[in-house]
Amino acid sequence: MNTPNFTVGKCGDCPIRHRAVCARCNADELVELDAIKYYRTYEAGQTVIWSGDKMGFVGSVVSGVATLTQTMEDGRTQMVGLLLPSDFVGRPGRDGAAYNVVATTDVVMCCFRKKPFEELMSKTPHIAHRLLEMTLDELDAAREWMLVLGRKTAREKIASLLSIIARRNTTPDNDSVSTVFDLPLTREAMADYLGLTLETVSRQVSALKRDGVIQLQGKRHVTVPDMTRLMEEAGDDTDGGFLI
Repeated sequence: MNTPNFTVGKCGDCPIRHRAVCARCNADELVELDAIKYYRTYEAGQTVIWSGDKMGFVGSVVSGVATLTQTMEDGRTQMVGLLLPSDFVGRPGRDGAAYNVVATTDVVMCCFRKKPFEELMSKTPHIAHRLLEMTLDELDAAREWMLVLGRKTAREKIASLLSIIARRNTTPDNDSVSTVFDLPLTREAMADYLGLTLETVSRQVSALKRDGVIQLQGKRHVTVPDMTRLMEEAGDDTDGGFLI
């Protein structure tokens, strides 16, 4: 088992506390969760779980980014999703993993032993309700991603991906219209996820930079001066509010 290389405080001080599976829990429920949790770290490129493997834990991404991938019988692999901070890994009531989960950056996970977590869910409505909310949000996100892949232009696809990552790297109490983050994916991985060529990704990222929608330091450090404009570039008519 991996050993955490960071210092973690109590649940109430957790950086994802406001949007994780424990977001609705009261103090007594947090104590119960604390009794069954442990932390694991994964290095960039390390596999968290293979599709079909038995999972003895569920948990939340505390920091870092991982990918969900599906491998076909002939060996072809497709990225089907991203796991960002606060996203939940594993499914209570299901023994095996549905997808490969691979860390694309160094990842810290708050894990819960699966059987005790399932028992706690059955008697703690706050946890069960929050997990239902997160599952429905995930379903909505998957349907939205179908629109991104099927109908949006290359520029809109890039802007959509950047806006998702930007919003998840910003806390809800930060009312600034700008944000800064490190892009967790290589250009090749972005191309794979978006169904574009590497050349198209590079060209569109450069165009967004040239037009002042984003600023780049190196290839990964991204500044978004105006989130509203980025959302407009994504072809999104929402207000670009923070994900909670």
